[in-house]
Amino acid sequence: MDTELLYDLVVDAVKQGLYEEAGGGTPRLTKRMVSGTVTFTDAEGRTVKEIPAESLFKKVTAVREKLRVLEQKVNNHSALDDADRAELQTYITRAYGSLTTFNFLFRDDEDRFKGTGG
Repeated sequence: MDTELLYDLVVDAVKQGLYEEAGGGTPRLTKRMVSGTVTFTDAEGRTVKEIPAESLFKKVTAVREKLRVLEQKVNNHSALDDADRAELQTYITRAYGSLTTFNFLFRDDEDRFKGTGG
């Protein structure tokens, strides 16, 4: 079997495992933000950047998926001792907590980010 094909199969299997571990659902954008935009303005009220809410949502969920992959790699890394693993897990949890700002984008409560408090 081709090494690249094997790699792709393993990556797909890991993604599927993470998907199932995370509850198996694809997060959905809240209805009020479908076709909406997110606007960034400067101190004078001028629009600096305007992006579709769906684009921001996809980027936020992509960050979450990358955090989940990182979390799995940390938890399963054989060279890390428990103290290092716990320290890295703390950073990952804090990163999730930092993303709670974007919870307004998620339709379903179970898909929203939770920090150390929840």
